[in-house]
Amino acid sequence: MKLLKQIFDFYLNSSLHVSLAASSLVLMTYYFAKLPTDLTVVFFVFFGTLTSYNVIKYGTFVIGNKKIKIAMKAILLLTLFAAITSFFLFFKLQLAGQITAVIFAFLSLLYLIPIPISKTNLRNLAGVKIYIVSFCWAGVTLLIPLLNADTPIEFDILFKFLQRFVLTLILILIFEINDLKYDDIRLKTVPQTIGIRNTKFLVYLLLVVFYALEFFKSNLYPNQWIVNLILVFITFLFCFFASDRKSKYYTLFWVESIPILWYLLILIF
Repeated sequence: MKLLKQIFDFYLNSSLHVSLAASSLVLMTYYFAKLPTDLTVVFFVFFGTLTSYNVIKYGTFVIGNKKIKIAMKAILLLTLFAAITSFFLFFKLQLAGQITAVIFAFLSLLYLIPIPISKTNLRNLAGVKIYIVSFCWAGVTLLIPLLNADTPIEFDILFKFLQRFVLTLILILIFEINDLKYDDIRLKTVPQTIGIRNTKFLVYLLLVVFYALEFFKSNLYPNQWIVNLILVFITFLFCFFASDRKSKYYTLFWVESIPILWYLLILIF
C-alpha cells in the first residue's frame, strides 16, 4: 500500500494528472471541430503543461537547495524530458500554432519573472492569477489546435473559448476553497476576500453561465446538453462538499479529473 501511495503521489505531484486533463480538452477540440486528431499538438500540450506546471511549482524551491529527495529528483528528470520533448514538438507545429504557443508560454513565464510595473509576478498579483490561468487553459486547449490546423475563428469558437474559460475559473475557485488554510493572506484569493459561502454561490452562478453558453453555439451536438448537465451536476457536488478541511487529493485528483470526465462523457454519449 505504501508503494502504491508513493506512485500515486508521484503521479499527482509531477503534474501528470493535470497534463492529462489539458490533453483531454485538446482531444475535445478536435472532436467538436470535426478535425482529425493531431497527436503532435496533443503531446505538445501534454508535455508543455507538465513542464510549465513543474517549473512554476518547483522552480524556486530547487534553486540553491542542495538536499533534494529522490522523488523530487525523479520529478526534475521527468520535467527535463518533458521540456526537451515539447521543444522538439514545437518545431513540428505550423507557424500559427507556434505563435499562439509562444504567447501563452510568455504568460506562463510571467508567473516567475517579476513584472517591472508591479515588481511582482502574476502568481502573487492579487486578484489576477485566476483569470490569467483560465485564459491560458482556454487558449492552449482550444486555440493552438484550431489555429495550427488553419481553422478560421468563428463565433462558435468564441463561445467554446468562454466556456473553457468559465470551467477553468470554476475549478480554480474550488481549489482556492480547499487551499484557504495554506494561502498567504496577501494573495487575496476569492475565498479570502468574500468567504467560502459566497465563493460557492459564485461557482453555482458560473455553472449556470457555463451551461447556458452551449445554447449560443450554432452547431449543437445531439447529446451535448445531457453531457454538460451531468458535468455541471458533478462539479456542483464537488463545490458543495469543498472545504478547507479536505485533503489535497480532493482537488489534485478529483477536481482536476473534471476535464477528463468531460471528454469521457462525450465518448460515452
